[in-house]
Parts: sequence; structure tokens; C-alpha cells
Amino acid sequence: MNTPKNNSLRIVFMGTPDFAVGSLKQLLEAGFKVVGVITAPDRPAGRGRKVQESAVKQFAVKHDLKVLQPTNLKDEAFLDELKSLNANLQVVVAFRMLPKAVWQMPEYGTFNLHASLLPQYRGAAPINWAIINGETETGVTTFFIDEKIDTGSIILQRTEKIHSDDSAGTLHDRLMELGSHLVVETCKQIEAGTVERKSQDESMELKPAPKIHKETCRIDWNATMPNIYNHIRGLSPYPGAWSELVNDGNAASMKIFKTEMEIAEHNYNVGKLVVEKKSLKVAVKDGYISLLELQLPGKRRMQVNEVLNGLNLENDAHLL
Repeated sequence: MNTPKNNSLRIVFMGTPDFAVGSLKQLLEAGFKVVGVITAPDRPAGRGRKVQESAVKQFAVKHDLKVLQPTNLKDEAFLDELKSLNANLQVVVAFRMLPKAVWQMPEYGTFNLHASLLPQYRGAAPINWAIINGETETGVTTFFIDEKIDTGSIILQRTEKIHSDDSAGTLHDRLMELGSHLVVETCKQIEAGTVERKSQDESMELKPAPKIHKETCRIDWNATMPNIYNHIRGLSPYPGAWSELVNDGNAASMKIFKTEMEIAEHNYNVGKLVVEKKSLKVAVKDGYISLLELQLPGKRRMQVNEVLNGLNLENDAHLL
């Protein structure tokens, strides 16, 4: 890699969701020149199917940055336009896999921010899986992109504790902040020509972080209590863990966002719903999972006391 002269970086930033906005914001505040922003095309979303712009696009437009929204990253017209920006560094945060023609284009390379301590939790959902698997520590990594997914040379890493009551949402926000500062620090090292590359250690047992699908989110009430608890908080607030509520002979999908564990002995079948005063608990092998925040079909997310006010549970009501 060539060594850039001081203040000579011309950065193209690539990202789409909220997680990427923090890094773009910090780059601008640190005084780096962002010559273009690449983000996902506008897409219809929500019940009304209104066309929505990505969080990164909304931020970029507010700050008068040039925005490109290619549908095909190998399209010659897009590659020509990207080349015309004359960037010498590309920064990627929560985007999609890049073809070689894109990531090898700039003089000083293309680096990515990943929300884990690589090589652990390579893949699309590192924050979710770290919590689901009961980890107590994670972090952020910047690395130079190569042909494979999340395998390139590590530049910098920072660790972050995972608290026992963290959700994917609370951890997301802390890693976004930590990661945005790491992106700036990485750019400063590239600008100064002091970057050191470290190959990822492939000798350890690696835990993946694949994309989360609907069936991944279904709660297994036969699992251990800690595993159920971690599964629910690892999917909260998005996409949300779910279960089938069977009540009065009818079954409906219910999302669960926040719970507590209660170790106790009981004689209930696993999945049995137990109402005590203003609490709603699910019987599991080691005790109960107390439901604190949930969402019934067609309803908004609610505290459990609100749910109980409008929900009549039969004696045999249970979760599958």
C-alpha cells in the first residue's frame, strides 16, 4: 500500500442502516473529505408500502453529499461513476458484499467495520448471535476487504462488554458509537501511513453469524432457561423472537421482546402460561420466563400489564 500525504484522503463511504450513520457522521466531524456515498436503492416498506430512503441516504442528503444507489455493483455505468469520484480510500459499514472491481479500485484499499472481534462472528448478524450464544464480550473490528466475507487483514479492534440485561438494540447502539470512533482512528492511521495489518487467526474454533430468518426467531421453550432468555434478548427489538400463542383453541403468533428469569420448581408442562397478579409467566424446565414486553398480532409492542388488561387467557393457554 502506498503512503498517502497528509490531508490527502478522498473517501467514498458505503453503508445503508442506522449503524452506518454513526461512522459517516464521525468522519465528517473529524474533517475527512467524503466525495461520495454509496447506499441501497430506495425501497417500499411498511404497511403502506411507501418508498423509503436508507438512513445513510437521509443523512448524506442533509449534508449535501453525493449519493449513488446502484442496483448492480458490477454495472459498467456505476463503476465508471464510482471511478470518476477519484477516491483513494473506501470505507464500508453495514453494506453488502463488494465485487473485486469495486474493493480494489482505490489506491489505499477498502476497509470494513464489522461488529464483532474477528475472526469470530463473521456474517450478517454478529450482534444478534453474540447475545444469543451468551457471550459476555464482543467488540468491533476494522479490516481490509478481500475476496471472501469478513476474512481480510485486521487493522484495529476494540472490545465491549455484553451485560446480562443487554438486548441486541442496546448493544447495537454502543457498538455503533465505538465503531464510529474506530473508523476515524483507522482513517487517521491510513492517512499517516502507519497502518499495520494482521492476518486473522484461522486456527481457533469459529462461531458464525449468519443471516437471521423467521424460523431462527422461533422460541424453543424446551431449551434451558438461560438459552431462552439469551435468544429473546438477542433478537430484540429486531427482528423479534416469536412463539405460537394457543388460547381457547386458536393459535396466533406473538412476539416477545423483554423477559426475566425466575428459578423455581413447578409441575406445569413446558410452555404453560401462568398469570399471577399482574405478571405473565411461561413455564420452562428450570422455572419460569416472565414476559415483560410483547406484541400480539395486529397490536403494538406493549408492557405485560397492558396486554393482560385486554387478554382473556383460558386455563389451558400455552406457548408452542
